[in-house]
Amino acid sequence: MYKNKKIVVVLPAYNAALTLEKTYSEIPMDIVDEVILCDDASKDNTIEVGKKIGIKHIISHTKNTGYGGNQKSLYNKALELGADIVIMLHPDYQYTPKLIPSMVNIIGEDLYDCVLGSRILGRGALEGGMPLYKYIANRFLTFTQNILVNHKLSEYHTGYRAFSKKLLEGIKFNANDDDFVFDNEMLSQIIYVGFGIAEVTCPTKYFEEASSINFSRSTKYGLGVLRVSLIHRFCKWGLMKSKLY
Repeated sequence: MYKNKKIVVVLPAYNAALTLEKTYSEIPMDIVDEVILCDDASKDNTIEVGKKIGIKHIISHTKNTGYGGNQKSLYNKALELGADIVIMLHPDYQYTPKLIPSMVNIIGEDLYDCVLGSRILGRGALEGGMPLYKYIANRFLTFTQNILVNHKLSEYHTGYRAFSKKLLEGIKFNANDDDFVFDNEMLSQIIYVGFGIAEVTCPTKYFEEASSINFSRSTKYGLGVLRVSLIHRFCKWGLMKSKLY
């Protein structure tokens, strides 16, 4: 708990057996009340590892629903458990769980309703091994998105995020895509509705066991991101309507 607020960490997992235990071991359980693991039909023994290390709440998808579909299950379950603050942490150990207290503090003190762990603030991305083409694409997409959605973030593509209950109940995240563009649709909704977003510098690690998407899927993701930002702008101008808002 943090000031009588229930803290829930959610772990969207796909083939995370090799890194799940290490990630879980660094979650600060002195403030975290519940951990939820959602296994999106992994081909390894992610579920067995989750049970072995003592994760109480495990959601098992019998069919792969995608990264966005995984998160939908997690956020709905977190709200069902009465979460006041929800932290989405990848169980592939790319992002350090040691930032959770800082992210919880920002939301728990009612400063912001969303906190992003940014790999771009500072020099952590390239030093942590982010491929150069991904870094360049990140900078280009973020620059374009900031213009289109009329906001200013250091990056829109981090997978380390924290949300207040008010925010999760105030946006239509269940209407979002089931694939990787879910994350950007969610940020678009947050900005569209008017919730504040904070960013904290986050070191990141790229290594063999960490999850990643290949070049073709990265290209598809980039085009999807631009589509989301254009729809956001057109809706703000009153030129179209979208189920997202």
